[in-house]
Amino acid sequence: MSYSQTAWIIPLLPLVSFTLLLAFGRQMKEAGAWISTLLTGMSFVWAVLTLVARLGKPVSDYAWSYNWLQLEDTALSMGYELTNLNSWMMVVVTFVSLLVNLYSKGYMHGDERITVFYGYVSLFTFSMLGLVLSQNLLQLYVFWELVGVCSFLLVGFWFFKPEAKAAAKKAFIVTRIGDVGLFLAILILFWQMPGHALDFTSIHNAFTGNEITPGWTTLIAILIFIGAIGKSGQFPLHTWLPDAMEGPTPISALIHAATMVAAGVYLIVRTYDIFAASPDALLVVALVGAFTAVFAATIGMAQHDIKRILAYSTVSQLGYMMMALGLGSVSAGMFHLTTHAFFKALLFLGAGSVIHALHRQDIREMGGLASKMKITAVTFAIGALALSGIPPFSGFWSKDAILTVAYEENKLLFGIGLITAFFTAFYMARLYFLVFGGKRSGPTRNGHQEHVHESPPVMTLPLILLAVPAVLAGFLSTPWNGWFGEWLTGLPAEEHANLIVMVLSALAGIGGIILGYLMYEKGSVPADIVSRQVPWLARLTERKYYIDELYDRIIVAPLRGLGHVLQVLDDVVIGGIVRMSARAAVGLGRNGVKLQNGQVQTYGLVSLLGFVLFVILLVGRRYG
Repeated sequence: MSYSQTAWIIPLLPLVSFTLLLAFGRQMKEAGAWISTLLTGMSFVWAVLTLVARLGKPVSDYAWSYNWLQLEDTALSMGYELTNLNSWMMVVVTFVSLLVNLYSKGYMHGDERITVFYGYVSLFTFSMLGLVLSQNLLQLYVFWELVGVCSFLLVGFWFFKPEAKAAAKKAFIVTRIGDVGLFLAILILFWQMPGHALDFTSIHNAFTGNEITPGWTTLIAILIFIGAIGKSGQFPLHTWLPDAMEGPTPISALIHAATMVAAGVYLIVRTYDIFAASPDALLVVALVGAFTAVFAATIGMAQHDIKRILAYSTVSQLGYMMMALGLGSVSAGMFHLTTHAFFKALLFLGAGSVIHALHRQDIREMGGLASKMKITAVTFAIGALALSGIPPFSGFWSKDAILTVAYEENKLLFGIGLITAFFTAFYMARLYFLVFGGKRSGPTRNGHQEHVHESPPVMTLPLILLAVPAVLAGFLSTPWNGWFGEWLTGLPAEEHANLIVMVLSALAGIGGIILGYLMYEKGSVPADIVSRQVPWLARLTERKYYIDELYDRIIVAPLRGLGHVLQVLDDVVIGGIVRMSARAAVGLGRNGVKLQNGQVQTYGLVSLLGFVLFVILLVGRRYG
């Protein structure tokens, strides 16, 4: 039996962990953490073995399914399909999940609900792996929704905090908007596909064979993209992602690196045959991605919460990935998804280490941590350099691949990508120098840093392990070696070394870091120069372009008003009719009881009144 035939074990192990923790969690206490970590580790090992089996020589895709539901002549199936793409994704997901499990042992130590936390994490990992392995779009949608449920549970894990409760509801509702788009796309596909088939092989054959009309193709692609916009936090459905920072920091790493947001990019890659058949849809993907990239980067420069800065960087980097996919390069998009998973998980876990030490998140109240948290400082610097696209760190190579495609296909998008690279390097330099640099800017900092110390080994070990791929993963695909893209997509690799792009990309990153150094470390450039010269611009970006306020005015407030009106209608009109009917029935009953009292005089009087009434009606009808 080959590893392809046993790939179903990879998602099964986290599911077993969830089941055990759900059944025996209260008795296990913190031992549950080791069970979750052990089973996720076994899942990672199995994923690596499965991946290795597919390296080196051409291996055909493997699919297995069974009929789940029979609808007259149409059968809906469940199963799994193993390709190079999802075998790679499973390694990324399980690797990050394993390190998040390990890290959480220290971060969540002492939490009374730690077994519940690990149960949710296991379910989250299982859901993402199930999504990745899905054999058809309907099954993918089931796991897609399960991923959304898990994010709701984990973002709102500290539900006693009003902010966490609100963030969980916001994440759930905003992503549901995108999910409606994906659901409609599946319905249209079911209607349009030959034989109502929804498996990815049939979708590939139908759209590469032009069996679906261009109009329907574009509509389906756009609806799928709306689903990806919701999950991957693209404009205008990005607002839930920064608010999701209210959850525990390890969950932020998991959501931003390997599960929730990666699902949107993976969805487009998995259904890329539909997008490839519609140039209009690809253009929309590229434009939305490019706009989101620069839009989120400008917000990231003005935020003060360490996790929110990283959250907006995630939104921005996902925009990069979408832009690559829109420009026709699946390999560049997936390459950046891979490197981003490593260095973004590293950055979030590093931020968690800082928060664990200081119990605060405002970078203006931090500083000078490099000498007291050396491992965190060094590994965080590696993640920041990778995110900033500084050679030879991994982010440089994956970002260069995207910028090269943009340079060749659309100079405007290339310019936007270059500006975004500069902004990215600047806000990461600002974050790093304010947190780890020697400058002092916070009034309460010194009093708290006296007791600051490095995080325990169970938290620093994942940082070290993630720092390795954050440095080296970029060499999977260089401008002179397109092996990764060829292996991933099955298409011949093209060497795309472009010295101009490489130099400009590196200069943008280095320039952003130098400016950040001059402003926030050396102090030769005033840190408040923008807020003094153009205060409205600084306020606009700090308030995130007032998008939340706008949504509150045009969507939330009217809906809340409509809800109040409907509640009044229900209470007064509907409820009033019901209450009046009840009272009438009760009154009628009581009067009936009074009449049935056994007194002959009463019966005679009622009969007389009835007779008189009858006569009046008879006479009135005759002469009326």
